[in-house]
Amino acid sequence: MGNFLEKLRVIVTDKQLRNRILFVLGALVVFRLLATVPIPGVNVDALNQLFQNNQFLGLLNIFSGGGLGNLSIVLLGVGPYITASIIMQLLTIMSPKLKALYTEEGDAGRAKFGQYSRLLTIPLALIQSFGFLILLERQGVVSSLSSFEFAVNVMVVAAGSILLMWIGELITEYGIGNGVSLIIFAGIVSVLPATASQLLFTFSPTDIPLYLTFFVGALIIIAAVVVLTEAERPIPITYAKRVRGMKVYGGTSTYLPLRLNQAGVIPIIFALSILLFPQLIFNFLSHVNNDIIVGIANVMLRFLNNSFAYAGLYFLLVFAFTYFYTAVTFDPDSISQNLQRNGAFIPGVRPGETTSKHLAKILTRLTLVGALFLGFIAVLPLGVRALTGIQALAIGGTALLIVVQVVIDFIRRIDAQLSIREY
Repeated sequence: MGNFLEKLRVIVTDKQLRNRILFVLGALVVFRLLATVPIPGVNVDALNQLFQNNQFLGLLNIFSGGGLGNLSIVLLGVGPYITASIIMQLLTIMSPKLKALYTEEGDAGRAKFGQYSRLLTIPLALIQSFGFLILLERQGVVSSLSSFEFAVNVMVVAAGSILLMWIGELITEYGIGNGVSLIIFAGIVSVLPATASQLLFTFSPTDIPLYLTFFVGALIIIAAVVVLTEAERPIPITYAKRVRGMKVYGGTSTYLPLRLNQAGVIPIIFALSILLFPQLIFNFLSHVNNDIIVGIANVMLRFLNNSFAYAGLYFLLVFAFTYFYTAVTFDPDSISQNLQRNGAFIPGVRPGETTSKHLAKILTRLTLVGALFLGFIAVLPLGVRALTGIQALAIGGTALLIVVQVVIDFIRRIDAQLSIREY
């Protein structure tokens, strides 16, 4: 407790750190204000009915940071930007130039890579806003608009998403933490009072065992996510002795920490982004004037609306993206070369290619455990919903994973800032 109070005192008294935290809070307040501004022509009753009959929109509302709940001008959230980031990450596998730009050219290369992602966000935001507004208009949620009014709505929704992307970038640069993750976190937290009120108004004494079970399960998940996030495998590193003049350098031992979950919360966000797209596309195609396309779209929608099929696909995507993002962000070859260049080696392992294979083998085993855990926790609430019928439980696992990991990352970054000031 004393350590916590001391950290709080440093945060309050340190002007730079305090300003960073206030900037994050101010940016999130602006985001929540934008999320309350609806687009014109919304039928609130039709919107509420659509949400009750479609669990996919509940997940999309979380993913959009809560902006979809009232069809605000930021209803797409940071979805287009995340989709653009996924596309750019996939292109690094196919393009050696992009991979070198992201991994070998330092901060300047990553800044240029990020600029490409932002530029790709613009057409994706326009396409997604067009498709989504067409879908909502056909569902009766948005009143029929003229061509000009529809075009204005498309540009407003796309501009809201791009504005939100910019706010997230500002949080990352001038605040603390990852701006995109914090925006999604703010959206999740903002719907908690409404969810709690809904559960309270529908409460009956027979639900007490269910609510207690859910509460205990949430505590267990939080503890497991914390353990998973903090767990690491230390790889011993020894620096060879070097003689320069009359002095001897090196000869020390340290370790290379490999985290059990290198990817953090990114696989969950990536999986949701990919999983929501097919449902949006097939919902759109189910209203075209071609019987064959409508038939195919309806079959795919029935498949995706099946709880077991949906959960299985969700698990596979989380599992795959955990491996994918770990492979993109952690390069054993680069680590091996850096160790060899600095006269360091892993005891009992030859430098060079052998060290790279050794690190890759350990990382693959660690990632397997992390990927299985993330996938299991992500789909567990879907199974619980199939048994209980409570919609809030279906989004609870995903939301809980994101919230816990974002909070842990935010606290870790604050500790890093405090450590820098102590030194």
